[in-house]
Amino acid sequence: MPLGFVYHEDCALHENGPGHPERPERIRAIRDHLKKVGLLERLILIEPEPCPEELIETIHPRPYIEMIRAACRRGPVRLDPDTGVVPASWRAALLSAGGAIAACDAVAAGRARAAFVCTRPPGHHAEPERAMGFCLFNNVAIAVRYLQSAHRLERIAIVDWDVHHGNGTQMVFEEDDTVLYFSTHQFPYYPGSGARSERGRGRGLGFTLNVPLPPGSGDRDYLRVFRDELIPAIDSFRPEAILISAGFDAHERDPLASMALTESGYAGMTEIVNDAAARHCGGRIISLLEGGYDLQALALSVEAHLVSLGA
Repeated sequence: MPLGFVYHEDCALHENGPGHPERPERIRAIRDHLKKVGLLERLILIEPEPCPEELIETIHPRPYIEMIRAACRRGPVRLDPDTGVVPASWRAALLSAGGAIAACDAVAAGRARAAFVCTRPPGHHAEPERAMGFCLFNNVAIAVRYLQSAHRLERIAIVDWDVHHGNGTQMVFEEDDTVLYFSTHQFPYYPGSGARSERGRGRGLGFTLNVPLPPGSGDRDYLRVFRDELIPAIDSFRPEAILISAGFDAHERDPLASMALTESGYAGMTEIVNDAAARHCGGRIISLLEGGYDLQALALSVEAHLVSLGA
């Protein structure tokens, strides 16, 4: 069964402002590279529809959604020092969340073995009522709730290997024992959250696992964390699907961080997660693009990721 690749050109119309690292060329560089190396033709191409707003409301309250819509209409507007919108950002944000939904449908229905969502804006920093860190809607959180409601999958694991901690995703699920949230990230670093002591609250205590790493950490460090900490947690939790917040900004060439991952490291992490998915959930993996700002490193890392997923 082939791998799904979710892409929509209108996601490239979103703009954060001149010179911003989260730029339209990111998703185009991935698509063009995959086509150049002959990988794109081996994938199921999935063009998403805009996400229904009622699905976004499972994470973000209606007043927040309306605020984002109004800001886009007025654009160009800055929502925080790092996050801007233009009129086309509204459609791009709906398509990015809709891409997560389309990937969930393809994988849950068995049309794709796994899927990679190559859309923007990214999502894991978006809190229920706050846009930040280049993110408007929390795509991975929306996907989790959709899998639970539409596809009746109860236990979902999120593996977040973006170089920045996914504060928004953690906030959404920190009291939820049906979602295992794992993040390894550069620390201390933006957004300041993600200490090991943050383990969830109430019923969700113990279902948040943060493994902060110091600057300079590379392939060997990440693979050790995945083998020694992530896999025991997944084996105990026994998820019915695994979602990856796949940021590629811990790459040694990325301009926004100080880590030392290579394409081999991303391939190795993917293989570990893929093996866990095969054991527990029939290989169901939905991977969503988050960060990654050196275009060549991003494209090569995504290629390695998809090959390790079985493309």
